[in-house]
Amino acid sequence: MIFLKVSVRSLATSGAGGRSQGTEGLAPKDGLAHNFLACRVSCLPRMKFPRVSLAALIGAQAQITFNDCAAKFMLIALAQQLARQAGTDPKSLIALIAALLISPYILLGPFCGWLADRFSKRTVINGALVLQVVAMGLVVGALLLKLFWIVLAAFFLLSVQTAILAPAKRGILLEYVGPEKLSRYVGYMEMSAVTAVLVGSFAGGWLFSHWLSVGADPWRAALLVSVVLWFLAGVAWGIFQLAQPTPAQTQTPFTWRLLVQHLSLTAEVHGDRPLWRATLGICFFYGIGGFIGVLLPQVAYEMTAGGARTGAISSGMLLMLGVGTLGGNLFAGLFSRRGVELGLAPLGGSLLAGALLGLGFTPPGTGLFTGLLILAGFASGLFLVPLYAFIQNHAGQHRRGRILAGVSLLDSLAGLGVSGLYWLVASEAMLGWSAPTQFFALTGCTLLMVAYGLWHLPHQTVCTIMRLIGPLFYQVKAKGRGHVPAAGALVICNHLSYVDAVVLQLASPRPLRFVAFAGFSKSPALRFLFRAAGIIPVNANKPMKGIRLAAEAAKRGELVCVFPEGTISRTGQLMELSRSFERIAELAQVPVIPAVIDGLWGSIYSFAGNRYLWKSPRLLPTALCVIFGQPLLPGQSDRAHARRALLDLAEEAFQERPILRRHLAREVVRSLARRPRHLEIIDRTAERRTMTAGQLLAVAAALSRHIVRHIPEQRVGIVLPPGLGAHIANLAVACANKTPVNLNFTAGRSATESSLRIGEIKTVITADALRVRIPDFPFPAHTLDLKTELGAMGGKRAIFPWLVAAWLLPNQWFADLLGLPREGDRAEAALLFTSGSSGEPKGVVLTHRNILANCAQISSLSILPDTAVVLGCLPIFHSFGFTATLWYPLLRGCRVVTVPSPLDTRKIAESIQQEKATVLLGAPTFIRPLLKKATKEELQSLDLVVTGAEKLTLDLYEGFLAAFGIEILQAYGLTETTPASNINQHHPAATTLHAHPQIGKKVGAVGRLMPGMTARIVDPDTGAELPMVQTGMLWMRGANVFPGYLKDAEKTAAAFKDGWFITGDLGRFDTDGFLYIEGRLSRFSKIGGEMVPHGTVEQRICEAFGWTEADGPSAIIVGVPDTAKGEAIVLLTTQAVVVGELRTKLLAAGLPNLWIPRQIHRVPKIPMLGTGKTDLKGCRILALEASRLPVD
Repeated sequence: MIFLKVSVRSLATSGAGGRSQGTEGLAPKDGLAHNFLACRVSCLPRMKFPRVSLAALIGAQAQITFNDCAAKFMLIALAQQLARQAGTDPKSLIALIAALLISPYILLGPFCGWLADRFSKRTVINGALVLQVVAMGLVVGALLLKLFWIVLAAFFLLSVQTAILAPAKRGILLEYVGPEKLSRYVGYMEMSAVTAVLVGSFAGGWLFSHWLSVGADPWRAALLVSVVLWFLAGVAWGIFQLAQPTPAQTQTPFTWRLLVQHLSLTAEVHGDRPLWRATLGICFFYGIGGFIGVLLPQVAYEMTAGGARTGAISSGMLLMLGVGTLGGNLFAGLFSRRGVELGLAPLGGSLLAGALLGLGFTPPGTGLFTGLLILAGFASGLFLVPLYAFIQNHAGQHRRGRILAGVSLLDSLAGLGVSGLYWLVASEAMLGWSAPTQFFALTGCTLLMVAYGLWHLPHQTVCTIMRLIGPLFYQVKAKGRGHVPAAGALVICNHLSYVDAVVLQLASPRPLRFVAFAGFSKSPALRFLFRAAGIIPVNANKPMKGIRLAAEAAKRGELVCVFPEGTISRTGQLMELSRSFERIAELAQVPVIPAVIDGLWGSIYSFAGNRYLWKSPRLLPTALCVIFGQPLLPGQSDRAHARRALLDLAEEAFQERPILRRHLAREVVRSLARRPRHLEIIDRTAERRTMTAGQLLAVAAALSRHIVRHIPEQRVGIVLPPGLGAHIANLAVACANKTPVNLNFTAGRSATESSLRIGEIKTVITADALRVRIPDFPFPAHTLDLKTELGAMGGKRAIFPWLVAAWLLPNQWFADLLGLPREGDRAEAALLFTSGSSGEPKGVVLTHRNILANCAQISSLSILPDTAVVLGCLPIFHSFGFTATLWYPLLRGCRVVTVPSPLDTRKIAESIQQEKATVLLGAPTFIRPLLKKATKEELQSLDLVVTGAEKLTLDLYEGFLAAFGIEILQAYGLTETTPASNINQHHPAATTLHAHPQIGKKVGAVGRLMPGMTARIVDPDTGAELPMVQTGMLWMRGANVFPGYLKDAEKTAAAFKDGWFITGDLGRFDTDGFLYIEGRLSRFSKIGGEMVPHGTVEQRICEAFGWTEADGPSAIIVGVPDTAKGEAIVLLTTQAVVVGELRTKLLAAGLPNLWIPRQIHRVPKIPMLGTGKTDLKGCRILALEASRLPVD
């Protein structure tokens, strides 16, 4: 079908996959209708009126295409009517007409190409237009004389002039517009040609049928159509005279060899097996298309019994087929933006087979038949575009013209052969098959070709299927695709789920081949499946064989992917990397491209929730982010650099999560509105009180309207212990779109006054009962009692409408009623003040992004599922309590049991037992008393105990394990990281017999980094980056890291370096990614040029004397100024000990002499903060006073 050639080649030659192939790809150098651009761009003349010339050119070529197609279908309709009158079979004539249309391309292709270069292309086009006028005149004359064979001869002349026009019109386009605008104007020309094909194909048959139906005989109807086409031919010639002349591009003389030289091109195509297979596919489907092009007039003839409407109906059918083809071409072109998608070919073939089968069963003239025609055309477009694109890309610049010429010759020969085949199977003088039988035969042939394609293109087909169906389930945002080279490379990626390969394939600019464990099966079926998926198998018994196969594939230019963790992570964090990728990279000598996938953890294909599959699937497409990083530098393709690169990319990908741009209060409101009957909070302050999610939401919503009316300031202070009041107050302030500021009521008066001043806090919400117990707290003049305000706002009458709304309205509508923005992102959501353990309080601004990110990070580890019952005793002014026991449960749906003080150990134990709490969060200072005051039975419901804020000592860990059978998991974080940055978790379960054990925790470590965080270890003195396994200053980066200190640009600048947050802690990572905190830099003393760690000295002293911390810390080391060595260390202790005894024991324990304290000061109690941390500032004051040094 000629419209297939026009539309498909226009897409395929104008840049496969959206990539411009340049003039070489758009216009091959020689052969058939593709000898377009043998001219030199540097010799192009400068056009005075290029737009006029272009308009004349595009209009002329569109008119010639229109006439060619209209004349063809008019001629077919005439042949059918004449055969009907003579009582003969028209199928032979239809086959002959199809052959006449194709034969000039076969016989004269090289000659036409030579003609376009030897003479001015404008002159050649003008000659073709004159020839069209002459040919149409012959058609008119022959029709007047009723000489059908002369009509056929004239039609052959029309085909000849079309063959002459083809190379000249494309070649002259470059001369008119230049190489910069060529691609755009090629698109204009080809779209006008496609339009002309579709309109002309329909118009020829429809006009003939129209005049036949109004009384004209077949000869006169054809004559009237021909007169119209003759007139249009003259108009086109006249318009083209406006086009400016162009020079000839060569002086090559004519030789008779030109007429046969193109036959040798087929040998070059045959010699390249991939090209030959693609050419077979093109020839087959042009054959199928040509067959359908002559079969549909037969269908129309049989449908109307040769009536007057036969031509119109056949033209309409072919128009539908052409529309479908155009749609398939456009879809294939758009879908192939990342490159050639060969997998579309078998899929298009399968779709075509189904359409052809349906056409065989469906009566013509029905809507279903028309739909199947469109589907068949669409499928043809899907098939041909990637094949043509592949041929262009694979042929290379040096021979693309010759290859395309050979392909064009072969597909034209296929079209010619189909004409004879149609005569054989359809003619009544031969086999005389009916139209349905022919459709069934075409179906069988198509299925055979599909099977051939699937056998040779299994991997490409699987990749294409992934890309087609993947967007139904995943919205993949891909970044860094430009880092993937066109040559061979090794991609290394994190591994979170069973569909990582699918998602990575969707995001990759090139098809990927994955290295995977092959097992021990040697079945042919498994081998084919591996080949179809592009998997490079690695056998556990012979791993080097698979590694060599992967290296060879990368050497060949393929994109090979390895999941260096070796297995799917069951913790949601990056596991230890194996060395296999290092060996592949070493053997292949190709770039190593790090890549990460973010967003799949939590899907049914991940181990989130400690199980695969058996959890609720996500109903809407999941937003994912895939980032390809820059290639690792030469010499850095090792595990350490790879881990660092993967963590950096994971942090960048995590930042792309859509939820981080949302508004904290809106997300909490939506979460509560989804579960209004859920028991949300159990308050154990005095008598047991409970509140459901709907009640909490209603009370907070009503109070928020009261706050909006009566509190003008943006920041609102809150002084309340953990409980219903703190939840209501914080949520209400947030719902008023204001900033809650939970103030530390255990801090000193001056620190609190400083906080109020820095935060510009004029209003504080508290409880009168608490206010009585903290008389020294500097409450501002506008201090509100929560209970009084709840009454003042209207009490239950104000709450009831909101409660009804919580039950009845969709969660989004409820949030809209409160006027909450949909986006919060980097705006201030909360303000916390640091504890001041080593200095004055600083205002830590936490954004919506920070809090939502940390809650998402905690959720991703599956340690706090929605079924958890959390014992909330940490102060809300403590960042751990603020995020983990306030906002996280509200967002996630955990139940919270609140106890007002972390020091009320008995109430904590009783609440755990009575409320069946499963999670206990606290500082070691608050957890330790449970060893003496709680029983195993009281704590038996606990599944998880997590400590933070200070180091977990080994004696507490072992004591808790021995007493209660519960392992304490140590976490790490800072107020500035919202707070959690690292956490240990229980070892994940092994779900299969072949699953390798995975590590979730290590004693002494604070856990792996939270998902979406990355880190650096640097020298604290020089700032130079150190290997991650060495001890140095810990720097962090992540979405949960705060933006800066309130009104303190100097401290903010000191806390950040090139976007990295300087934690002030010294630490190191092991190869598994676990972080070990050695202490804060401020807890080191530099004595005689050597760094002395205070924490290590304290631990050795306690071990040497057998001291425990059952009643709090027994010893603390403090650095004080020393004139001789710059600094000296002082021991503050609650125990009776002398310097000599201390020295003897520490030297016996192997401690360096320099590390032994020279001064000991006994104190009644080590100062502590309300957060459970040691008051380092208070300790330093005691040490300076005892040493009779000035207090700084």
